[in-house]
Order: sequence, then C-alpha cells, then structure tokens
Amino acid sequence: MFGSKRGGKTVIAEGLKIVGGVTAEGLVEVNGQVDGELHCTSLILSRKAHVTGTITAERVVVDGRVEGPIQATDVVLKSHAHVVGDIHHRSLTIERVAYFEGRSVQAHGSNWPLIAPGSGCRAAWGWDLGLAELKASVSSIVS
Repeated sequence: MFGSKRGGKTVIAEGLKIVGGVTAEGLVEVNGQVDGELHCTSLILSRKAHVTGTITAERVVVDGRVEGPIQATDVVLKSHAHVVGDIHHRSLTIERVAYFEGRSVQAHGSNWPLIAPGSGCRAAWGWDLGLAELKASVSSIVS
C-alpha cells in the first residue's frame, strides 16, 4: 500500500496517491497515482497507474493513464495506455489500441539529451538500468 524500494526499484503501490513532485534514481514502478512532476531514470506505469503532470525520464513504459507531457529517450505506449499530452522522444512505440492525444516531437542532434546532467536523472551515458532489465520488469508487471 505504501511506496517502497524493492529489488533496486522504487514502487508507488496501488492505493497510494502522491501529491507533489517525485524524483528518484533508477527504476520507478507506479501502480498508484502521482499528481505532480515525476523525474527518474526509467519509469513503468502499470494499468492501474495514473500520473497527472510532467514525466521526465530516459525510458518510459506506459500501460496506464498519463495527463501531461512526457520527455524521454525511449517511450513505449502499451495496449492499455491512455496518454493526453505531448511526447518528446528519440524513439516512440505505440501498441495497437493504445490511446494517444497530443503531439509527438522527435528530438535530434543538439536537442539531445532531454535530461540535463545533474537534474536528478542520469543522462544517456550513465543509465543504471539496462534495456534487458527494463524489459524483464515490464513483462512482470503488465502481464
């Protein structure tokens, strides 16, 4: 029911609502609700998750609801995703049936990285979580 850190990731549990900004290193898994800015290295939003505010991360996987802009290197909208807001990205994947209302802005060259060094998130050259670990985490919560 409460936020916790399990296995190298921070979990915002179902039933927990955070009002205000959240900043974390590494992977954040949201099963509850966040009303405010969310900054982290990697983010997974489960089907029951709801974020209202700006998301800034290197990798974002959405299977829940987002109301607000997303700024990330890699963004994946899973089939149950419902996103209303602009997405600034280098890579964007949208699965069938996912809902997205907003602008997709692909960053290139001098516009990159979107995450400023020292902002509480690691830049592209200092990721804590490898892509294989992120895929394993996503598989375990969205299945």
